[in-house]
Amino acid sequence: MAMKPLSRFELMQKGRAHSEKIRWRFIMVICFFFLLYTVMVARLVQYGCRNSEIEKVQGFTKSHQSNIAVRPDIVDRNGQLLATNIKIYSLFAEPHRVVDAYEMIELLSTVLPDLDQDEILRKLKRKASFIWVKRGLTPRQKAEIMRLGIPGIGFRTEQRRFYLSGETLSHILGLVNIDNQGIAGMEKYIDQAGFSDLLAAGLATPSSLAPVVLAVDIRVQTIMHDELEKAMQRYKALAAGAVVLNIKTGEVMAMASLPDFDPNNPFNVLESDRLNRMTAGTFEMGSIMKSFTTAMALDSGLFQLDTIIDVSKPLRFGHQTIHDFHGKNRPLALWEVFIYSSNIGSGIEADAVGITSHRAFLKRMGLLDRMMTELPEIAHPIEPHIWKKVHSMTIAFGHGMMTTPLQVAVGVASLMNGGMLIKPTFLFRREEGPPLHRVRVIESETSRDMRYLYRLNTEIGSGRRAAVRGYRIGGKTGTAEKVVNGRYSKKKKFNTFVAAFPMDNPSYIVLTMIDEPQPEKGLHSATAAFNAAPVTANIIRRSASFLGIVPDFNEEDISVFAIGSGS
Repeated sequence: MAMKPLSRFELMQKGRAHSEKIRWRFIMVICFFFLLYTVMVARLVQYGCRNSEIEKVQGFTKSHQSNIAVRPDIVDRNGQLLATNIKIYSLFAEPHRVVDAYEMIELLSTVLPDLDQDEILRKLKRKASFIWVKRGLTPRQKAEIMRLGIPGIGFRTEQRRFYLSGETLSHILGLVNIDNQGIAGMEKYIDQAGFSDLLAAGLATPSSLAPVVLAVDIRVQTIMHDELEKAMQRYKALAAGAVVLNIKTGEVMAMASLPDFDPNNPFNVLESDRLNRMTAGTFEMGSIMKSFTTAMALDSGLFQLDTIIDVSKPLRFGHQTIHDFHGKNRPLALWEVFIYSSNIGSGIEADAVGITSHRAFLKRMGLLDRMMTELPEIAHPIEPHIWKKVHSMTIAFGHGMMTTPLQVAVGVASLMNGGMLIKPTFLFRREEGPPLHRVRVIESETSRDMRYLYRLNTEIGSGRRAAVRGYRIGGKTGTAEKVVNGRYSKKKKFNTFVAAFPMDNPSYIVLTMIDEPQPEKGLHSATAAFNAAPVTANIIRRSASFLGIVPDFNEEDISVFAIGSGS
């Protein structure tokens, strides 16, 4: 049966429907490409606005991200910037996208000559989804690598810690690891004090992080560091260190231990001689310990400044004999025992007080327990397991017990400030802050007498080379023989000098140590009076004005006996 041909009207209707269908398809295609290009343009604008912080992100998962959050700045007590963050670039690779591993390594080596090629090749062969190639690159290195056009690599913008003072403040500031996490010094304290928790909670943003303010004055720190460097060269010493402590607040104004390290390039930080000897090293402190023995004797009520002590003969008990270095071979008043640094007299004082009371006094002074402060690197003092008479007598003049130099400085501060032991701090103490942790350890009258003895020692005793005109310094020397192969060595000494100033109203303690100094040319002695004392004087002379101490050149009008009487 033949089909009826379509009329002209029907043909027109059918053609119109077909044209309409084609038109809608064309519109849909146009819309599709319009949306596609809109998305592409938006993404390009987005990457452009991000300043190329991440040039490639495919395959860069959360597990590969390093800690890129900023750390708080660290400033000194005057607001001087000490540590901050700078932007760096880290190069990564996605092995499954690398076309030719050998060519990639060869090209990268033209920009990074120190690249460990064998290690990178081993990582690439593991077929991991992501590997670090090199971290901590400069903007120039990044630009040069990008010009190479190597497929399968990308950059991550990270934060790197930068220390403006270099090695000058290294043992206080500490350092961070490659992921910007604090691993030593105040950097570690910051993390342990809550920063790491803020970081984990995502609350550590640049706008929320106030600077950490240290008690340190970078001007004083720089002077101290310079004087210690000179001392090591001048006396050909194994090491040197010093601390400046605020007597009234316990603030550590400066502290250094040499040799040190550069936290910006800490390649030698783990070497044994880079130890922070001021807090992480324990030493027999020599005759400085006679300061505490004398204070104990006076505070016990058994002795007065003019009490006569017979030091005409060596002390003998059992197989032990105690001699004086430069004996006077006659009875001495207690003040003379201190000025002439008599071992015999100090042993007699300790014996009169008794073993139990002697140990209790040193413990009260904080010399037998691990010191509590912000710095993590704090050593535990070493004392005899069981105290016997021989231990008490030798500890009285600085042998047989080991503690840290900073603890001794803190203890001496309590002898100078009226008898209050104040917990030391590396943080700036504001007037409106929490009250000081103060514990009375000796009577104010004992402190008055100790100030008198310290001042007298720099006028007529072993501390004469520590005198600085205008600042009324008082102090005590300490020369300890070091133990070598189980015996005390006559040639290797650990020398210290502790000073307080100004003595009519002490504000600061300066303790300096010189480890294994050699005699200067023309001298036969390398005791503390010839090295640690003059170094202390140099530190005070150059830094006192920065500490707010105005020199008084009428000091000769202030009698040492007036200081002793408390006036």
